[in-house]
Amino acid sequence: MKFLLVLLLVAVGIGAPPVSAAATVSDDFYVPPSPLPAGAPGDVIRWRPSIAGAPKYQVHAWQIMYLSTNALGQPDAVTGTVLVPDGVNPATAPIVSFAAGTQGPAFRCATSKMIQVGALYEQPAVNDMLASGYAVVAADYEGYQPTPRTTYITGKSEGAAVIDMIRASQRLPATGLSANAKVAIRGYSQGGGAAMWAGQLQPSYAPELNLVGIAAGGVPADLVQVTLPLDGKPGFGLLAYGLIGLDNAYPELKLSSYLTDAGKAEFAKMSREDCVLELLTQYRDKHFNDYSTSSPFLKPEWMARLQENKLGAVPIKVPVFDFHGTQDDLVDPGQAAALRDTYCKAGVKVQWKTYATDHITLVYTGNADVAQFVKDRFAGVAATSNC
Repeated sequence: MKFLLVLLLVAVGIGAPPVSAAATVSDDFYVPPSPLPAGAPGDVIRWRPSIAGAPKYQVHAWQIMYLSTNALGQPDAVTGTVLVPDGVNPATAPIVSFAAGTQGPAFRCATSKMIQVGALYEQPAVNDMLASGYAVVAADYEGYQPTPRTTYITGKSEGAAVIDMIRASQRLPATGLSANAKVAIRGYSQGGGAAMWAGQLQPSYAPELNLVGIAAGGVPADLVQVTLPLDGKPGFGLLAYGLIGLDNAYPELKLSSYLTDAGKAEFAKMSREDCVLELLTQYRDKHFNDYSTSSPFLKPEWMARLQENKLGAVPIKVPVFDFHGTQDDLVDPGQAAALRDTYCKAGVKVQWKTYATDHITLVYTGNADVAQFVKDRFAGVAATSNC
């Protein structure tokens, strides 16, 4: 029950704004051109000045649509936001790619929309980075369009979106950001997984980036160990969203073939309307068999994609700060510790820290240690490891 109490305390931030509030700028911007233009990952498709509704500091803001790569290795288009604090020379500013935590499947939940109206629940972390003089770039991830098809917890798609958001911010002349800037990637929960995936992909996918560190907390490293324990528990909505996300990423999974007619209607409603607050309240303690005729969990095609999205197969080449709550009630702590062990054995320079707290509380209480880690990496302080 503790996580629900915390949830209620921060509900103003976590809940998405109503549609009328979210539609502060034209939604046509989010619709990718068809066909996509030729180009390389990170190339800018379109951009516009944007707004930031809640930072404590004056910022220059832009919204970008850029080319990226989906989970099947095909080109796609992703949107995101660039924030540069006023008074900072962008040509010398370090860049933090901020991988946002779970926002929810509906279009109104996109990170950029939350930033525009001041409803981003991770705004304290963004404020800390802006106050430190860093440029902050935040991808929306794949599929946030008026007819959404988000690919939640799909590692290769999320990691590529996070990396290509950096590239796009550097390639847009209006931002003034340097292609040689030091870069750090940070994220928590879904964002923690996206940050780790970006770290694994970067050496081969974006070797030109001057990446100096990854900070990732509450990481969903093993999707089997993360999702299945949520069935019948308070976090069932995240399990359901995970199934929707994988199904959107991989057409052979055919999630609807396992659902009742009522289940199809409910999952369609979730995709169309719900953000993370609804996922955690409206679907509390539900079971997958409440919506299904059979289970996909042991089907070969599902098991193959779940295994493909398990972190740890490729060592990260830069220092990593990896943290988790020992009382995490949404993302299993055991699988996070197993990822730490895997990275350590592979020679990754990991600084691992646990906190006696639940998942949502650590969204906020972990910020100080993340800020110090990022500061040290930008300052060139030698990284330590406690493997």
